[in-house]
Amino acid sequence: MASIKGSRRRGIALHVVLVLGLLLSAFPFYWAVIMSTHTSSEIFSYPPKLLPGSHFLENVRGLFDNIDFFGSMLNSLLVASAVTFLVLLFDSLAAFVFAKFDFPGRNLLFGLLMLIFMVPTQLAIIPQFVMMSKIGWIGSMTALIVPAAANAFGIFWMRQYMKSAIHDELLDASKLDGANFLRQYWHVALPVVRPGLAFLGIFTFMGQWNDYAWPLIALTNPDNVTLQVALSQLNGTHGTTDYGMVMTGALLALIPLLIVFAIGARQIIGDLAKGAVRG
Repeated sequence: MASIKGSRRRGIALHVVLVLGLLLSAFPFYWAVIMSTHTSSEIFSYPPKLLPGSHFLENVRGLFDNIDFFGSMLNSLLVASAVTFLVLLFDSLAAFVFAKFDFPGRNLLFGLLMLIFMVPTQLAIIPQFVMMSKIGWIGSMTALIVPAAANAFGIFWMRQYMKSAIHDELLDASKLDGANFLRQYWHVALPVVRPGLAFLGIFTFMGQWNDYAWPLIALTNPDNVTLQVALSQLNGTHGTTDYGMVMTGALLALIPLLIVFAIGARQIIGDLAKGAVRG
């Protein structure tokens, strides 16, 4: 009886800690929602206002009047969607080769890939700008999409996933059936690694959606910018920033991310549940 009571107390204590952690993690998002419903003077008032205000629609109107919100959101959707599609395609193809095929220089190439993985992306901004400028892509969305079409992290992640998820027996059976490389990739590999692709898709889309530095440099036309660059234009000078309007824009910019995360997470959980049932 004593052991049952002790385990029950530990369970209650664990749940209390988890609930407190959840509240602490959710508070910044709650505070962002509160800020979006107040004016700047109300945000900095003391004591701080912890309940929603009545200025949300006013902040939304101010946001739409100051920047082309939907135009810049469309640009971000175009860039993030195109990059995500290309990364999933090219990285999974390269990872499939690295994980399941033996060829001369495989380890050397993968080692070089890991060296690229460890190089900070900021070091590539200047040579990347020079290259894009010589090609004539500066100012266009192509300068954002093509350089990000494949990355070392995606190849590394998918290689590690494919090594454990795709059994050699499946590939051997497909070879006996006369499947070539592309059919093995499309009909054998992809159906097995969908959870890994879903994670990589979420990770890539979020990274491109939140990217600020390279779009700020590459998109020289202020009327043709991504959403994060457009939102930065709301920052005033000499303390004139309307933080309620800025936070409203930040919250509205989260909507596509939440949709992508919900779709990707559902794919991951659904495939893992199917695997558990089959096991």
